[in-house]
Amino acid sequence: MIALVSAPSNLGLRPPAPGAVPGTSKAPEALREAGLYDALATRGAVDAGAVLPGRYVDDPDRAEHTLRNQDAIIDHARRLAARLVDLRRRGYAPLVLGGDCSLLVAAGLASRVTGAGGLVHVDGHTDFRHPGNSASIGSLAGEDLAAAIGEHLPEIADIDGLGPYFEAASTAHIGCRREDEELAEVTERIAVTIPADQIILHGAARAASRVLAEPRLERGFWIQVDVDVLDPECMPAVDSPDPGGIEPDDLVRLLQELAPRAWGASVTVFDPDLDPTGAHAVLLARILTEGLDRLGEDSGQE
Repeated sequence: MIALVSAPSNLGLRPPAPGAVPGTSKAPEALREAGLYDALATRGAVDAGAVLPGRYVDDPDRAEHTLRNQDAIIDHARRLAARLVDLRRRGYAPLVLGGDCSLLVAAGLASRVTGAGGLVHVDGHTDFRHPGNSASIGSLAGEDLAAAIGEHLPEIADIDGLGPYFEAASTAHIGCRREDEELAEVTERIAVTIPADQIILHGAARAASRVLAEPRLERGFWIQVDVDVLDPECMPAVDSPDPGGIEPDDLVRLLQELAPRAWGASVTVFDPDLDPTGAHAVLLARILTEGLDRLGEDSGQE
């Protein structure tokens, strides 16, 4: 059974403009208003409450080699991870509605504690910026995959000595654009990498089959979905839209194939500030309802 968890964090994002705050913290309630909670409730989902983040502060004078909102991200990750561990132990499949991609650290902590398996990272970017390949780290939402497999500052990649949260050999990435600067490095480091153009060319079912055939992912995984995997022609309400993304029905099919084996999922970077009519929230609610309604069915959840 799905347990919906609101995690309205914007801590891992850079400000959209000087003095402004990213709007991703509004996403869970925008999705509720768009009918997602009601739609999943008819399929048996329960509302498991919210894990609220600390205050967003853009600190341009922070120490070198630290993250924006680093302490607040770590605190939120610990508290969200505790909620996810509790839900898993009670037999639920958590669906975390973010928020930004820094939430992946919490999922990683929970996965490490429960021995829940690998990671399927669905994102329009590899999110693999880290101190070893960039001098401009600082926003964890663009660095979450690196942190998840231990390629980041130990303060964020080894919280409480639990890193790496996911083994690189048990990690798949789906959806980045060919122009992604870290694509070659990610392809070399993790088990499966499938850029968006391969889904467009060969279909979502084939991409899902490649992931599900990976032996190290057979015992289950967490799904992280960054909404910017979609083409901005249909989903512009994201922090960093790039052309060349997949279509909504491709994402639905991909999630339908993957969701039963996943023990949980997170959905991130939808920004209601960029969706004044609410139409994109309605679209995303449909995608998630159709794509994730069987979340956890084959993962050992009751």
